[in-house]
Amino acid sequence: MRALMLSAVTYLAEPADPDAIDRLADTLSVLVSGVAGGLVGDAVIVAGRESEAVAAVAEATGATLVLHRGGNPYAAGAAAARRDWILCLEAGDVPAEGWIRTLDRFVGTARPETALGRLHRPAGHWLGRLVRRAETVVGARQARAGDVVRREALRAEGAFTGRLKVRPLIARIERA
Repeated sequence: MRALMLSAVTYLAEPADPDAIDRLADTLSVLVSGVAGGLVGDAVIVAGRESEAVAAVAEATGATLVLHRGGNPYAAGAAAARRDWILCLEAGDVPAEGWIRTLDRFVGTARPETALGRLHRPAGHWLGRLVRRAETVVGARQARAGDVVRREALRAEGAFTGRLKVRPLIARIERA
């Protein structure tokens, strides 16, 4: 069986934030282990506005930089991605130990009708928790940080053509 690789798309909404570059560096540094493990094939940084610092980070890491001003940022990143699966992250997301094995198994064994896996994220605001729980039951309409999505599902401006069944994954994301 041929190993499948994925593209990591990291969204940075406010590059002018004083901690933005540090959060982006935290996320990109964890992805290096995914590259070494043969899982991550390329990286895309989606920024909410132009920033020389973000451009320098993209150049230094070999990531593709995409400027995005509206809609779902992961759809914009998917347009520049080179792999069939997209790992959606926000700057500051740090996948916890075991993420490479979990995602490798998921993308390698997913049936053709499976298009969305979701990593466990720390509990946040109550409405967000409620929405994530409801999406596990009724399906998701768009990609969120922590999702692993087939690229073709993201092509419609980030809104899925129908609700996609969410397959919960055991790996977790921590915040830096």
